[in-house]
Amino acid sequence: MKDNHLRTRQCRVPTIMAHPRDAALPRPYQPEIHCRYRWKMKKIAVSLLAAVLGFSPAAVAQQREELGDICTGELGAKIEAIANRPEFSRSRWGISIQSLSSGAIIYSRDAQKYFIPASNVKLLTTAAALLKLGANFRIRTVVYGGENNNLYVVGRGDPSLGGTQLKSLVQQLQQRGISQVNELIGDDSYFQGNAINPNWEWEDAQAGYGAPINSLMFDRNAIELILAPQSIGQPLKVTFAEPSLTNQWQIQNNSVTVRQNEREFVEVGREFDRPLIRVSGQLRVGAESEPVYVAVVNPASNFLQRFQQILAAAGIKVDRSSIASNSRNFTQELAAVESPPMAELIKETNRESDNVYAEVLLRLLGKATGKTPAPQSDSSDIGLQELKTVLTQLGVNPNSYILADGSGLSRHNSVSPEALVQTLRLMANSSVAAVYRASLPVGGESGTLKNRFNTTSNRVILQAKTGTLSGVSALSGYVESPNYEPLAFSIVVNQSDQQSAKLRGEIDEIVLLLNRLRHC
Repeated sequence: MKDNHLRTRQCRVPTIMAHPRDAALPRPYQPEIHCRYRWKMKKIAVSLLAAVLGFSPAAVAQQREELGDICTGELGAKIEAIANRPEFSRSRWGISIQSLSSGAIIYSRDAQKYFIPASNVKLLTTAAALLKLGANFRIRTVVYGGENNNLYVVGRGDPSLGGTQLKSLVQQLQQRGISQVNELIGDDSYFQGNAINPNWEWEDAQAGYGAPINSLMFDRNAIELILAPQSIGQPLKVTFAEPSLTNQWQIQNNSVTVRQNEREFVEVGREFDRPLIRVSGQLRVGAESEPVYVAVVNPASNFLQRFQQILAAAGIKVDRSSIASNSRNFTQELAAVESPPMAELIKETNRESDNVYAEVLLRLLGKATGKTPAPQSDSSDIGLQELKTVLTQLGVNPNSYILADGSGLSRHNSVSPEALVQTLRLMANSSVAAVYRASLPVGGESGTLKNRFNTTSNRVILQAKTGTLSGVSALSGYVESPNYEPLAFSIVVNQSDQQSAKLRGEIDEIVLLLNRLRHC
């Protein structure tokens, strides 16, 4: 049965059969026989043409390539031809390509060596979080009642929480008849340790994608700015998406509006000791506005401030607010909201490559151990230990990776392509395989792969995680070749002086080779 399945996948059935493995075929129609017959006829045609015209074996191979297929034995040379191009003479390539079902190695290049994987780390983090916590796990944010009309809002790191959720909490409080609050106390003690990974680079910690991780989060702990071009030579117009923040921050604007034929780029950063945001870069005149994000300075205070504003707008007066650093035992639950289920959280993490979500998942892994942490322990460090425990139980070699964070933003991460492919293969055979795979960007359709693999003449069925840092580019995931068995692959480039777009193009070229594979 297994051999028949593989033979069926090696042939191309009529276009009405988009997925032959899922389709119910009429009994007289046998695609594997039809396909072998067609492939045999094509080989005979090529052989006859070679005999009549006197083609050499090399010419026959060229003719076969023009017909669109690549034999397994030819793949290695074609990949090497790409990786060994002169512009990559100082770069490192790590590649692992394996059969998804059998684990047979199709191609390998330094697959057991360590590489900086960038956001491919998220494949490990989301796998561990999904296995440990389950697809239906949700993060609860709760408001408890206390003495003297005090309210305690207890956060557990929900990265999806925003204005809509806070309004829901307020509505629930109104329904309970609450109109006056003596003190609003934010319990920010669920996660312990550093809010910002000490291994991250300075500029990353200023940006919205490197925002601090704490228990009380609002809008991913980031401030959204809208940059819009004006007349040529004028600075970009800077607008806060949340108007109430306008008077709380000073803007240092070094940006400019440029002509239509000039390149575009924008950068934002902030001071750590004062409310100042720096904006630089350029947009073309007439171009669309560009959203950018900077990390908040004091996330728990930012949460309470936003919550207090929404309470006031609803007519609930708050006399004062404060942050609590020690957790308490609460009994009177007054209001609560929940995050989307874990299945949706990991989809946001992988499809959009959201670092904040990934770092929250890592800390949730640390909390899921059920052990009482030591007073000076770090939830992130405990999460890294639990991640390794969970993946080792899955069957991933614990010596094949060393992690410093959950998102891949740190350059201290060391992961082998072997570890990534092993995780992909084992997750494909786990009880949460469908949820895990559905979290990945789809080539040419969604997430960080929406604008890749969408200009090729042949449809590539690809679900994979991207990864980008300066000098680093990675892509790891699953590819469904039309005439070959399903593959799990990891391609990582390190120490490159090429632009990210160039690296992505070469990686995509290798994936397109996989899409043309055939057993010969």
